Amino acid sequence: QVQLVESGGGLVQAGGSLRLSCVASGTIFSINGMGWYRQAPGKQRELVASITSRGSTNYADSVKGRFTIARDSAKSTVYLQMNSLKPEDTAVYYCNVVPKPYAAYWGQGTQVTVSS
Repeated sequence: QVQLVESGGGLVQAGGSLRLSCVASGTIFSINGMGWYRQAPGKQRELVASITSRGSTNYADSVKGRFTIARDSAKSTVYLQMNSLKPEDTAVYYCNVVPKPYAAYWGQGTQVTVSS
């Protein structure tokens, strides 16, 4: 059974930093690309960063240069380092596979709130 558990969110002032973690159980981590998605109130869920099984990364324009995605295969964990946070980064952050997220893999997510 696959399970993705996100953590590391919180309340931070604009300009601050947070590091999110996503621990994956099962076998998906070793064979799939992984991504961080976010959903702000009243908005659709969007992909903000992804990393392939070989370590190639891609970012949404809105976070490029501020966010960094990384993966630790030994720990089956994918991270999202978020710097220079802005109020518009406020959202619930989730991890899932890429390029197409699997509905059964959505976890509870972790809330990130950036105050101005």
